[in-house]
Amino acid sequence: MMTYRPRRNRSSKSIRNLVRENILTTNDLIAPLFVIEGENSSIAIDSMPGQARLSVDLLVKEVVELWNLGIPCVSLFPALDDSKKDKYATESYNDNGLFQRAIRAVKEACPEILIMTDVAMDPYSSDGHDGVVADNGEILNDETLEILANMAISQARAGSDIIGPSDMMDGRVGYIRDALDDAGFTETLIMSYTAKYASAFYGPFRDALDSAPKSGDKKTYQMDYANKREAIRETILDEQEGADILMVKPGLSYLDIISDMRANTTLPIAAYNVSGEYAMVKAASERGWIDGEAVMMEMLMAFKRAGCDMILTYFAKEAALVLNR
Repeated sequence: MMTYRPRRNRSSKSIRNLVRENILTTNDLIAPLFVIEGENSSIAIDSMPGQARLSVDLLVKEVVELWNLGIPCVSLFPALDDSKKDKYATESYNDNGLFQRAIRAVKEACPEILIMTDVAMDPYSSDGHDGVVADNGEILNDETLEILANMAISQARAGSDIIGPSDMMDGRVGYIRDALDDAGFTETLIMSYTAKYASAFYGPFRDALDSAPKSGDKKTYQMDYANKREAIRETILDEQEGADILMVKPGLSYLDIISDMRANTTLPIAAYNVSGEYAMVKAASERGWIDGEAVMMEMLMAFKRAGCDMILTYFAKEAALVLNR
């Protein structure tokens, strides 16, 4: 006689739902969006089917639609003309710049949605790096921190709810936390890009922002994808420096990092389901090689199973439509 029959707990949809260990809802989703200058302008991103750079007026409409679908947070990224870029990313803390105007417009139109904003120099830098570049090509850590802090304060002043330092400079979380507090923004959250790896999965995103490095690479500040224990060191440091939420980027190839991080912190954890991961699913789906919707939902559930509390994903709107059926 067979004592153990695990299939009994899979025998019907009702029992499968009853014993399901993880659940994905729209409350788990953060939608990344790209903003550009202009009016009534939508420029498709060829390497990210279904995604576009949006002028502020269309961005606002998209955010309202996402809110109505139950998505609680959007993460904004500016795509700037090269004329706005310089070595010290001065446009990043222009209170009347594109990004700040976009934040204010979104907050005015949809005050309840959470706005997360990216803090790094690369969208504003003529060098395309996340930090100040010395004459010898070195990325200067400490000289970058003040620029990041100025950027964070400007974004908070415009109405950002969550500051997302994606630069991977040492000590930036504590530096930004102190700067925000000193400026009176004690309630502004920091979602740190805690374990951001030097990954080949970012290609379509860099197409979207035209933010690839003009020379060299980002391996002296983004993490080596061979390393696992190093992510726990970053976790401990970011928690000590005052981060409110921790993030792993990319997500799909780093589920083990998410799981390890979950075992080493009580802080909420996010994954960034990045552009390359999105593009691969879309490309295979368009060719009929996979069921794109089914793979999307399986992928998003994998992040929850690994230990994530929230997921930044270009699938956010599409997944919300599925979840709302």
